[in-house]
Amino acid sequence: MDDTRVAIVTAAGSGIGEACARRLSADGYVPVLLSPSGSAVDVANDLGGDGFEGSVTDPDDLAALVETTHERYGRIDAVVNNTGHPPSGDLIEISDEEWYEGMDLVLMNTVRMARLVTPIMEERGGGAIVNVSTFSAFEPSSDFPVSSVLRAGLGSYTKLYADRYAADGIRMNTVQPGFVDSYDVDEETRAKIPMGRPARTEEIADAVAYLLSEESSYVTGQNLRVDGGITSSM
Repeated sequence: MDDTRVAIVTAAGSGIGEACARRLSADGYVPVLLSPSGSAVDVANDLGGDGFEGSVTDPDDLAALVETTHERYGRIDAVVNNTGHPPSGDLIEISDEEWYEGMDLVLMNTVRMARLVTPIMEERGGGAIVNVSTFSAFEPSSDFPVSSVLRAGLGSYTKLYADRYAADGIRMNTVQPGFVDSYDVDEETRAKIPMGRPARTEEIADAVAYLLSEESSYVTGQNLRVDGGITSSM
């Protein structure tokens, strides 16, 4: 298996994570998948990869995922840090616990994963990491306050990491989806999207696959919006 590329994808049992797993499998990666339910195991079995049950908010689950993958394949070439959605609500009514829950879910997951996979990628002379973020990271939305605030931090972390490890051949970028068809998008929201529709999960996966590929070998520390034009800033 030494010549076969290996990709870890989290929250891969459905939605964007599953689409990324299927696209990367089609691109020749062995997918190693994680999700809180057994659904990632089912997807992995379908793709001929490995699936595990666990949460990105649990450092022990992440460590077990990375260690098992490294022991089995001797390499980790790509990581997609995908998650569920953090708590939402009124800005000043969101509890401390919900803020901390969101930080574990959308920021610390990447920090912890980077600690685990960086030495493995350094040993092999390179790798690529993509963090699935949100369109509201740099154009914050009061509908998604926890996500907006903490994923802005994720963008900063991504840039710091990318600069630190660029010379080692390790790249990190984020993809910033807009509204996606893996959940209900109401007509009022659709009307605000210049393209008039939510993204297909496969369209997000295409962007992720590009940022993991050799075609983007000179791209690092960037935030790629895949939002149908819904954000207004340049």
